[in-house]
Amino acid sequence: MLDPPKFAGSQSQVDRAARGYKDINLQALHLLRPGGILATFSCSGAISADLFQKIVFGAAVDARRDVQLIERLSQAPDHPVLLSFPESEYLKGLICRVW
Repeated sequence: MLDPPKFAGSQSQVDRAARGYKDINLQALHLLRPGGILATFSCSGAISADLFQKIVFGAAVDARRDVQLIERLSQAPDHPVLLSFPESEYLKGLICRVW
């Protein structure tokens, strides 16, 4: 399970945060045995759910592991998302099986 602190507090930090998310996911992918489950999360509002999934995919490619997406997770209803403030959709997660 990967649940790091917020890596990107603003749009200007997205590139550095993406590198951090990729690095920790890459390390986890190297540690997991085939058939293992990776639960990986981001609480950075500046990192979209789409970008986060692409980052994890990039880590899987670099680790030379096949990763099956089991479930996408997002924040609960008590954390409402404002359409006028997309960064309010800050909690995201992926549950994956790693081969």
